[in-house]
Amino acid sequence: MSQTQHRAAAESAAPLHDQGLRLHTVALAGNPNAGKSTLFNALTGARAHVGNYPGITVEKKVGRVRAGDTVLEVVDLPGAYSLTAYSAEELVARDFLVEERPAAVVDVLNAGALERNLYLTVQFMELGIPLVLGLNMMDEARRNGVHVDVKRLSAILGCPVTELVARTGEGVHELSLAAAQTAREAKGQWKPLEISYGPDLDPAITEMTARILAKSFLKERYPARWIALKYIENDSQIMELGRAADPELAAWLEARVLQVATHLRATLGTYPEAVVADYRYGYIASVLKGVLKRDDLGDRVEFSDRIDLLLTHKVMGPVLMFAVIYLIYQLTFTVGKVPMDWLEAGFGLLSETVNDALPDGMLRSLLVDGVIAGVGGVMGFVPLVMIIFLLIAFLEDSGYMARIAYMLDRVFRIFGLHGCSVMPFIISGGIAGGCALPGVMASRTLRSPKERIATILTAPFMTCGAKLPVFILLAGVFFPDHAAQAMFGMTMLGWAMALCVSWMLRSTVVRGESTPFVMELPPYRLPTLRGLAIHTWERTWQYIKKAGTVILAVSVVVWAAMTFPGLPEDKENVFEARKAEISERIAALEAAEAAQPEAKEAAEAKPDAPAAEARAEEADKADAQTAEAPKAEGEEPAKAEGELETLQAQLEDIEKEQAAAALEASLAGRLGLALEPVSRWAGFDWRTNIALVGGFAAKEIIVSTLGTAYSLGAVEAEEADPLAEKLTQAGIPLAAGLALMVFILLYSPCFPTVVAIGKETGSWKWAVFSMTFNTVFAFVLAVAIFQVGTLLFP
Repeated sequence: MSQTQHRAAAESAAPLHDQGLRLHTVALAGNPNAGKSTLFNALTGARAHVGNYPGITVEKKVGRVRAGDTVLEVVDLPGAYSLTAYSAEELVARDFLVEERPAAVVDVLNAGALERNLYLTVQFMELGIPLVLGLNMMDEARRNGVHVDVKRLSAILGCPVTELVARTGEGVHELSLAAAQTAREAKGQWKPLEISYGPDLDPAITEMTARILAKSFLKERYPARWIALKYIENDSQIMELGRAADPELAAWLEARVLQVATHLRATLGTYPEAVVADYRYGYIASVLKGVLKRDDLGDRVEFSDRIDLLLTHKVMGPVLMFAVIYLIYQLTFTVGKVPMDWLEAGFGLLSETVNDALPDGMLRSLLVDGVIAGVGGVMGFVPLVMIIFLLIAFLEDSGYMARIAYMLDRVFRIFGLHGCSVMPFIISGGIAGGCALPGVMASRTLRSPKERIATILTAPFMTCGAKLPVFILLAGVFFPDHAAQAMFGMTMLGWAMALCVSWMLRSTVVRGESTPFVMELPPYRLPTLRGLAIHTWERTWQYIKKAGTVILAVSVVVWAAMTFPGLPEDKENVFEARKAEISERIAALEAAEAAQPEAKEAAEAKPDAPAAEARAEEADKADAQTAEAPKAEGEEPAKAEGELETLQAQLEDIEKEQAAAALEASLAGRLGLALEPVSRWAGFDWRTNIALVGGFAAKEIIVSTLGTAYSLGAVEAEEADPLAEKLTQAGIPLAAGLALMVFILLYSPCFPTVVAIGKETGSWKWAVFSMTFNTVFAFVLAVAIFQVGTLLFP
């Protein structure tokens, strides 16, 4: 631990010490699907906070729990099968243990699969860290005829063992007390376990350990024998550290391992890693002898296996899977419509309030069109995002999500992806309505960096919720009789392009071997309400923080680009003069209309002669005013009401014309005009270019920007009918419309997603690549569609 970390820990512990409490850091570890996250939630609940490990995107959860006179700071390590660095998660887990040196490790094991789960336990013991075992899912193990002698297992391994059902909270308190006691008694001392690896490896391990001890090789971080074992297992990180620390000794250790490997291939036809695994499992078998007993269940098939006969069937499995996914989105949009309407109405009311409270000017425009519209556009999707995350958490906690990955792995592998890539695609809008931002974040489940990058770069091709209003609008304009089929076609095209581009990327810029699909299918279980609530809130809050803040900044930038520098003063004065003239005529008509009823009332009252003459004179003046208004333009007299409507329409047209001219003179308008010589190849004019440039920030902006660009003023997504009519009147060719839809589907992800890509990949070069490659790829396709379509449908 660094001096800064020691100082921070001391400052954190000081208030606890004043209360007579001690603070110990405890790591929570275990295999994936062993119930580690459920136990973490049961221990810490809402007191936990979520972040990332420094410099990488692997999630880090930290929470506190009180156990007697001790406060445990619990760090939830990523799920791992081994302490050999085969994945980013396993590397993170190991680095935390050796660099932070927690007071104890709570190893969570699936009691129904002890043989497999104890493999990681043995490696913890070889590292020497103080250990507490939590045998989770004991209720399921008992139902399946599994019995564990906990006391005997504890005596053999020399560490506390606690029976758990983390889902219901059974044994959780006892586990926290055992962890606190272990942390206190260990006092930071590590005692590595030494087991025999047979006559072929033991001599080499002994010799390597002696050399490592003699030179204190990496000894400040790892036990000497453990380093030798990692060399035997060809651990890439340890070997790199060794070459940097002592190149001469590192070369000797590698040469010695090569000698052992050559000997094993020649005599036994195997390799060192396999021998190490065999002896570890042999040790585990000896430990469990007399500890683990199973009832004779005959030919009974476990409950989960019986369900899997249907849910993972070659034919019925995929059918039911798509039905489940379809149901998720039906529930999301059905249930989420009401709260989403409430939020939209709330932001609409806020916008009206600010609009009425402030005078016309830049500040009002910034707040209404920039801040409120930008934040409201994102927050309006929060109910949908929350419901999607809730349902996905249900699928994960129930065990069905692992089955989806299992079924799709065979198809995805053809295109260089992994079965676990399916959920990022679905969340991004694989069934129209998702969001690429949480979809990119969902790629964290992928173990292979290459497959993960390919998934991240292609997930934005899906039909996200932000693209939906745009496609609904354009499908109604260009395919009025087949709008539904056009929408379905765009969704399918998104899947096809994602898979094809993934194959292309995996064959070129992100080459690498595919990761074997290794996943332990967890038993089906009913999720707890508390666990669902915690998972849903954590993910939704991340969405709000990352999307909301970025969208706010982007909306202000887009507003500024479409506002400044504004019209030149002479052109602005021309528009204002035309508006003033029309306004004066409207005011005169309104005054005349107001005066006429008064004159009629006076005539009907039949008052005394002098007063009657005065009122008659006023009525004559009002009639004269009414007659003069149309005559000023040389028009025949008309009904005041009809003329008033005409003048108001003229005033509105002038305001739209002024808005269009201002947009053309703005930075965004100038950029649209500058791009037009190139964009014409795909059938896009300067107005369309402005909308597409705004779409780089957020796809939601395209509809409203198209409305402004086509002289309609501000147009909301739900008010697209006038825009559809205007686009139809503009006479945009069908080929250009289809090219536009394909381009919007495939071009650069929105800016918040680009930021997420940079963070999730750990390199901004992939964020820039995503913007550049996706846009160029989309434009090439759009040009091809427009050029070919123009020939076929001139």
